[in-house]
Amino acid sequence: MFTKKTYTVDEALKRMESYCSYQERCHKEVIQKLRDMYMIPEAIDHIVVKLMQDNFLNEERYAKAFVSGKFRIKKWGKQRLTRELKQKDIGKTLITMALQTISDQEYMETFHALAEKKAESIKETNVLKKKKKLADYLFYRGWESHLVYDKVNEVF
Repeated sequence: MFTKKTYTVDEALKRMESYCSYQERCHKEVIQKLRDMYMIPEAIDHIVVKLMQDNFLNEERYAKAFVSGKFRIKKWGKQRLTRELKQKDIGKTLITMALQTISDQEYMETFHALAEKKAESIKETNVLKKKKKLADYLFYRGWESHLVYDKVNEVF
């Protein structure tokens, strides 16, 4: 019969230190990982506090890293970034602070480049369908509606 592996608090703490060292993590991810390791709530609280004290776990640093990575690599807009961070239980002030790390100029340049690249790749003859495909793509990526509609009308 299969028996689940159990961990002492010290073993779990060591595993979580290496888990957090590998890449930035939010509290929710760490707590879920500890639950998956069958740790009791008191142990989870103790480990999370210890990770925060030793600076392995820092929500502000996580939010900034998340925003910068997803914006630069996946080209997500502020709406999508905000939504994803809220799902990870990151506070409003931290989300706002993280979004401010993106310069307005860089944000607009990325948006225009992404929209134009996608517009060129749409193989559709009907202009309305082209507009809808481009708009849907940009909305899915989390760009603001006023930007999307202006760009769609400008491109087609």
